[in-house]
Amino acid sequence: MEKLLKRFEHHLTLERNLSPRTVTSYLHDLRQFQDFLQDQPAFTGPAASWLDQVDTILLRRFLAKLHGRCRRTSIGRKLSSLRTFFRYLVREGLLAVSPADTLSTPRQEEYLPKTFSIDQTGALLDQQHSGQPLLVCRDRAILELFYSCGLRVSELTGLNVGSVDFRERLVRVLGKGNKERLVPVGKQALTTLAEYLESRSHPPLDAPMFLNHRGERLTPRSVQRNLKKHLLTAGLPTDGTPHALRHTFATHLLDAGADLRAIQELLGHASLSTTQKYTKVSLSHLTEVYDKAHPRSRKKEPQKRENEQ
Repeated sequence: MEKLLKRFEHHLTLERNLSPRTVTSYLHDLRQFQDFLQDQPAFTGPAASWLDQVDTILLRRFLAKLHGRCRRTSIGRKLSSLRTFFRYLVREGLLAVSPADTLSTPRQEEYLPKTFSIDQTGALLDQQHSGQPLLVCRDRAILELFYSCGLRVSELTGLNVGSVDFRERLVRVLGKGNKERLVPVGKQALTTLAEYLESRSHPPLDAPMFLNHRGERLTPRSVQRNLKKHLLTAGLPTDGTPHALRHTFATHLLDAGADLRAIQELLGHASLSTTQKYTKVSLSHLTEVYDKAHPRSRKKEPQKRENEQ
């Protein structure tokens, strides 16, 4: 099985050009399925001898075992990993048909993304930071860039100094599937970035944009940890994440009248349906505003009759 996974990893990385993070997720899901198979008596020995015994019923049993332990989104991703893997085996001539193609994807939970209000965002960005000046400058630049561009945390930590064009006010982002996009960046974010780079004595263009205290490229985990610290300092809920700032960026644009297609391009979503979840957040906001402002929506106090006889 391990040899098959190595070949599959090669296929995902070189032939399909998927990002390292996506490849890691695929392999993690398949190894979880491998652990499940090892508990089945019939599945011992070399993989080639029992691959054709994997059927739809067995896959259903594996997915059923995940219910209650994983969210539907996670189960759907694992099913997608299995589909991709078995289709690869069919292409390689190791299977006649894929047993995963007849399985339906679980219905996804409906949820509204976590967002910050404009006042909360202002409190986070305008707070007074304390600590080592270089790291303070770095964290201010990170927060401003998150809110200015709506980047994923992996996209932000993957930036190099040359990724930002200060003259054109654009940042070149490498997103999912190694897809590149250009995103406008606001003046305030550019100002904080320039101050941070000046404090680093203007590093070369191929140097990482954001460094940790050891001078190495900052990791997504460190960004998440630092954000929680700043949320606590600003008196905001500490369950906020870098992705919440991405949602906030999109929601505030939509509330201000930005076109949904434009937001899709800024976020780097492959499908408009992914972006449309922000309309639910904005509709909730609009409904609240409507209920407070519209004369026919406001509840009126019952008028007392005068001079009742």
